[in-house]
Amino acid sequence: IRAADQIIDVGPLAGRHGGEVVYQGAVPAAGSGAARGQTKSLTLRYLSGEEQLPLPAHRRKMSSYVEVAGARENNLKNISVKFPLGGIVAVTGVSGSGKSTLVKGILYPALCQSINLYGDRPGQHDGLTGDVRSVKNVEMIDQNPIGRSSRSNPVTYIKAYDDIRKLYAEQPYAKLNGYGPSHFSFNIDGGRCEECQGDGFIKVGMQFMADVTLVCEACGGKRFKPDLLEVKYRGHSVSDVLDFTVDQAVEFFGEREGAAAKVAERLRCLQQVGLGYIKLGQSSSTLSGGESQRVKLASFLTKEKYQEPLLFIFDEPTTGLHFHDIKQLLEAFNALVDRGHSVIVVEHNLDVIRSADWVIDLGPEGGEAGGHLCFCGTPDELAKRTDLYTGQFLSR
Repeated sequence: IRAADQIIDVGPLAGRHGGEVVYQGAVPAAGSGAARGQTKSLTLRYLSGEEQLPLPAHRRKMSSYVEVAGARENNLKNISVKFPLGGIVAVTGVSGSGKSTLVKGILYPALCQSINLYGDRPGQHDGLTGDVRSVKNVEMIDQNPIGRSSRSNPVTYIKAYDDIRKLYAEQPYAKLNGYGPSHFSFNIDGGRCEECQGDGFIKVGMQFMADVTLVCEACGGKRFKPDLLEVKYRGHSVSDVLDFTVDQAVEFFGEREGAAAKVAERLRCLQQVGLGYIKLGQSSSTLSGGESQRVKLASFLTKEKYQEPLLFIFDEPTTGLHFHDIKQLLEAFNALVDRGHSVIVVEHNLDVIRSADWVIDLGPEGGEAGGHLCFCGTPDELAKRTDLYTGQFLSR
């Protein structure tokens, strides 16, 4: 952005809170205070230094660790690396330095085999040592789609839709007609529109062209039979609720008790990772890789899920994210660690690196000139290593 001649900033926020050109003009110099008065442009406020991601008040002290010994897959030069547990660990280095090979190709599959006694074969290494038994499970949070079905969406993935279906089944009109929670599912027969089978649209195959998607004429895109849409909660049908954004839905359910309060609590996790703008019923196939990754993260922030300590691995989660989104992502990382979990993140973003408790830097170059363990320590110590690329940029 700083290298551009001119910025066109769209916002100020996302979804229904965006869609405006909030700034067009030159790039402000860092520390210039040029954003004063430009309150709508978050980009300008971050670039000028008026808004910034704060440094952690302290680095966590981590005594336990898992060590990969003798890693020599691809370009890794027979290195042994300790991954501390109980904090945020950033794995850094130039592209091609061996980060993904070490974390995704060796550490993750080796831990899966150790914990579950099955999994993909890890890359060449001598073994895992350290406090391996303290890791009860490992989760790779990647940018793959969250569901295989066209009916999969964020609200079903985080299990909030189960509570929404129960809530609608408790309404007087539903009880009078014998509608149970299953009638409000768009995955099974009962209340869903049989023409589109709960999709809300019909896909027409074209022999020599791309398929054409049309709104279902039978239900008008509402997914359910007309009788089901007569069941209302606070004046809204289940189809109306699926058309709400997460922010709207939290406001709609948030001040209630029982099942409604439970729905709001689950949806707040989506807000926490910066996805308040997506619609509840939005097809998972329309989500970007970064959005899918954050939906997965939100599912682990639900209170009752996974009481035992887990190790979460993220592969470049900041790809495509704005400064403001990264701020919320870091808050979510810290929420996981505060609940006793551990986070390892393969990352290039300097704000994430400087907010980590520990950094593992590989390199010094990419390809054959990479694969060496260049540094292990805190970001503060790495910033003093101006002989390393990551240290040079971090020192600024």
